[in-house]
Amino acid sequence: MAMEASTETPNRALTNLRFSDLKPTLSPPILDALTEAGFNFCTPVQAATIPLLCSFKDVAVDAATGSGKTLAFIVPLVEILRRSSESPKPHQVMGIILSPTRELASQIYHVAQPFISTLSNVKAMLLVGGLGIKADMNKIEEEGANLFIGTPGRIYDIMDRMDILDFRNLEILILDEADRLLEMGFQKQINSIIPRLPKLRRTGLFSATQTEAVEELAKAGLRNPVRVEVRTEAKDGLASSQSASSKTPLGLDIEYMECEADKKPSQLVDFLTKNTNEKIIIYFMTCACVDYWGVVLPRLAALKGCSIISLHGKMKQIAREHALASFTSLSSGILLCTDVAARGLDIPGVDWIVQYDPPQDPNVFIHRVGRTARLGRRGRAVVYLLPKEEAYVEFLRLRRVPLEERKCSDDVPDIIRAAARKDRDVMEKGLKAFVSFIRAYKEHHCSYIFRWKELEVGKMAMGFGLLHLPSMSEVKNHSLSADGFIPVEDVNVAEIKYKDKNREKQRQKNLKTKKAAELQEPKPHKPKPKQNAAATTRKKTAKQRRAVQTVEDADELDRDYRLLKKLKKGAIDEAEFAKLTGTEELL
Repeated sequence: MAMEASTETPNRALTNLRFSDLKPTLSPPILDALTEAGFNFCTPVQAATIPLLCSFKDVAVDAATGSGKTLAFIVPLVEILRRSSESPKPHQVMGIILSPTRELASQIYHVAQPFISTLSNVKAMLLVGGLGIKADMNKIEEEGANLFIGTPGRIYDIMDRMDILDFRNLEILILDEADRLLEMGFQKQINSIIPRLPKLRRTGLFSATQTEAVEELAKAGLRNPVRVEVRTEAKDGLASSQSASSKTPLGLDIEYMECEADKKPSQLVDFLTKNTNEKIIIYFMTCACVDYWGVVLPRLAALKGCSIISLHGKMKQIAREHALASFTSLSSGILLCTDVAARGLDIPGVDWIVQYDPPQDPNVFIHRVGRTARLGRRGRAVVYLLPKEEAYVEFLRLRRVPLEERKCSDDVPDIIRAAARKDRDVMEKGLKAFVSFIRAYKEHHCSYIFRWKELEVGKMAMGFGLLHLPSMSEVKNHSLSADGFIPVEDVNVAEIKYKDKNREKQRQKNLKTKKAAELQEPKPHKPKPKQNAAATTRKKTAKQRRAVQTVEDADELDRDYRLLKKLKKGAIDEAEFAKLTGTEELL
């Protein structure tokens, strides 16, 4: 039977317990490193967890986001390695920390550096994807590594490929954001890593949300764990039927705003213009949505001078790291992102969290808002909801996430469509974002609240600044409402140019090439028109009809082949290829 240890935070982020008062006593180098970093008093999760791990007990920790979980496992991990009986050899791995994302793994690695540096005989290695694995293998082989910090995929690959690594004396395994590790499909790698490690080790499992999958993982990877649950006190005014604790930090105020889909952009721009001196993170449903707003917002005169940075999972690793580092260094600015930045990241000074699109997974809501109001600081958050999604408010309240209503601003002008008129890049990105959003909306976990069949795509298209409503099958079949869309009549979409002169030059070149190719294509022989159409049909033999069809098929294959070559050369992207070949829903 697993032991239970439950702790509730007081009305502040820190306890009255100093790190120097913890039992077992922490070593002087660790205490010095904590003092130098400005850490004197423990948070509740640190006060509960550090003594347990240092006493060689396994722990399963369920704590609210922003509660100081990283130090809760870094400090005991370094203490355990310090107490190791002998100095590890270069390829002897003594500890592993698994994290769901590259960004979080990198953050843990840098937080750990001041503490690991107190160990003269231990070398840490950051192992994440995005770069070639051979570089990591060569570095480990030449320099050695005793502590792995990284994502399960890369660490598993390293373990699988390198026979020189020795895990027989591994002291401690940490699984951070365990629920996210499983949600992201890492269960196979984790199940392959754990059996290769010695059973007589310490294991820490940390998560802000406990799920059945996490419980199963705890049973498989932990030996009689002590369970630590840390919750913040509920705020005054919560319904008495609710739990006495809240899932969100005490210093966080969360609001929701109901508005129609075509009004969301103007409400967002109005919000941003009123908070230009704040540090804001805005969450969107898809990578394409981030790309779209990443080109739209900087073009608006009202946001001129604002630092606007994009971050999503389809960006190259170097670009992702640069984006995160740039936003972290800002005192004010805007980060546009997907849920790649929703978990664990400790970005200082975030004032506002804006959820322009509610997450597909309701558990992610808590992690998103947890990027602000960290460690006792104040923070604010707002989520935009369509009128038909109002049940989400009560759903969150039942999950101990309190929300207050925020009213829409009046008489806010719609300035989004103007950007699409002036730049083809904005127009194309808006179309791609619109299609990606419609598809992603269908995958909402709370489908009884976010009802796909009730989406008003007409208003949605207005919200994405589309000039014309695309001919989607859902609209043709009237399965989704196109009401509320006003097509732009005075613009020829084909004549809209790229603002980037090089791109426009290439587009014109492609159009000329296409026109020349069409002129050179052999035209199928057309029989002379007859007065009697029925007679014409009878006189055309089966052989003649097959010949015409063969020519048409050949033309179509030849066209598809040319498009495929363009795709491989990078002249067009996959979305444009699918559109031109008719292999997507958008015609």
